[in-house]
Amino acid sequence: RVDCYDGFCFVPSHLDYQQKVGGFYNRYQPFQHESRQGDASVIFQFLGHIFGEQIEMGYDYFKILLERPTQILPILCLVSEERGTGKTTFLHFVKSIFGENMTINSNEDFRSNFNIEWAQKLVIGVDETFLDRKEDSERIKNLSTARFYKVEAKGHDRQEVEFFGKFILCSNNEDHFIIAEPGEIRYWVRKVPPLKSENHHLLAQLRAQIPFFLHFLVSRDFVHPSKTRMWFTADQIATPALKKLLNQNRNKLEVEIAHILLTIADEKELDEIRFCTGDVQDWLNKKHIRFKDLSQIKRILQNAWKLSPASNSLTYLQYKFLTDGSVFEQTGKGRFYILSRTRINELNELP
Repeated sequence: RVDCYDGFCFVPSHLDYQQKVGGFYNRYQPFQHESRQGDASVIFQFLGHIFGEQIEMGYDYFKILLERPTQILPILCLVSEERGTGKTTFLHFVKSIFGENMTINSNEDFRSNFNIEWAQKLVIGVDETFLDRKEDSERIKNLSTARFYKVEAKGHDRQEVEFFGKFILCSNNEDHFIIAEPGEIRYWVRKVPPLKSENHHLLAQLRAQIPFFLHFLVSRDFVHPSKTRMWFTADQIATPALKKLLNQNRNKLEVEIAHILLTIADEKELDEIRFCTGDVQDWLNKKHIRFKDLSQIKRILQNAWKLSPASNSLTYLQYKFLTDGSVFEQTGKGRFYILSRTRINELNELP
């Protein structure tokens, strides 16, 4: 007997898998594990190493992948300049759970136009990630929340399919593995420390405990209920590693302006500074920083720093640089911005 189908579909499911869905052949691969009660202590210890103080979010992440595979999730990034941290082992552990429904790619695989090998996977891992082009970051951000994507294979026309991929990026480059801009809410970046001891059998031990880990996940309630379309909030996935990535990707002009503001605040012992875009332009010129037009300055103040100018032109205390580098005050008038000393410290990464 040969089964007949009306076509193909892609319906991720693990605990209630169906090969035939509404007359269509499901291209999602069957789940290979069955949960059962047992000791998953090696997995708990390893995931505690990976997720640290966010371990409960880590368990929630795996529970979502297992029970709600169509749910959008943040882009999980594991970074460390040090070797022997377990990042690659983590990728292979996740693949051991989800089997053919996960792929581990190189940077070139991800950039290739022929994407059929990974576009219909639940989890897409990228090892040794270094996606330093703007189009790379835009592509991965768009895919992280996409519901449909065009797949392409050699010798075949492009075809639009449903997309449920979740990305896991691993990199030895903590600062520039991908371009991330201020206000970014899609990346969950964790710096992973080196493993305390070397264990050549770790992956085998992790694989042996997968059924017990699945039982733990199914029996466990969510600690963090869904609050956004990516389940977790921006505050929940914010980490020092993400802050470092964002700061390293900052516009060089933005860094210069923040430093000048700190210089003025220090010299005049100010709790806040009021200034206009023209003041910033003047400061840059006096510091012999290559001339920047007002529109570039305004984009930093309003888009990157989320500042709003005064609604009307008002008088304020204006700061100017003398030729010897000292700062003097005079009365100015304009639609000024206000920055507190605390915010200036934050922009300069000071406590």
